[in-house]
Amino acid sequence: MMDDRQTDEVARALLEAEASRRPVPPLTETYPDLDLDDAYAIQLAQVRLRRERGERVRGHKVGLTSLPMQRMLGVDEPDFGHLWDGMFHLEHAPVPASSWIALRVEPEIAFVLARPLAGPGVTVADAVAAVDVVLPALEVVDSRVEDWRIGLLDTVADNASAAGVVLGSRPTRLTDVDLRLVGCVLRRQGQVQQTGTGAAVLGSSLSSLVWLANTVGRWGTVLEAGHVILPGSVTAAIPVRAGDTVTAEFGGPLGSVTARFVD
Repeated sequence: MMDDRQTDEVARALLEAEASRRPVPPLTETYPDLDLDDAYAIQLAQVRLRRERGERVRGHKVGLTSLPMQRMLGVDEPDFGHLWDGMFHLEHAPVPASSWIALRVEPEIAFVLARPLAGPGVTVADAVAAVDVVLPALEVVDSRVEDWRIGLLDTVADNASAAGVVLGSRPTRLTDVDLRLVGCVLRRQGQVQQTGTGAAVLGSSLSSLVWLANTVGRWGTVLEAGHVILPGSVTAAIPVRAGDTVTAEFGGPLGSVTARFVD
């Protein structure tokens, strides 16, 4: 187990890597005894440091929700990260690609909460009652670890690779969409890159929301009213660079969301 000094040191190094866009070597190489508790402690140390400089948590994300990704990293459950106020970008507005190191984009169906969710003990019924609307979303993921050479512990410590969010502007009620069956086509420059369905996210995005509420509840964290929850990608992520326009087109009433990346 890391002591508090080491935890703080790694947290500051990851924040500096984000600010300077100079990634660090894989944490599991530098700290071979790192375990999952250490990794989450590093993430939560970053939460404290960000709050100290005036940033606000505006939601959470869930990663590693697909079986192929879990098998690749040798895990049997997802991970989570925090979404900060500075991560949110307006749809169609220019998004500076130079803000990140090696960005990738993935489509998600975002939840907006009408009431808090506090675990443990949250059920699917609780989750349904807490959701205000869902929105089409694009998540920007980035790794503060060199060349995306990450395992589970690296990405957990690195805030689940969270980097940015672009929300669509067409809210939909849960009763108007089947989250399991809704399809998605992810396009870059108008060309199809990936396709998927909502069932790719733990069978249903609601399962992901329940998992998140109960998991963060172990640390006394509450998912607050008004927060945005990204439950996991419905397709594989795609690399993006300046000049790219990415659109996720969802079936049914959800509509689409577009992000325009500039230099």
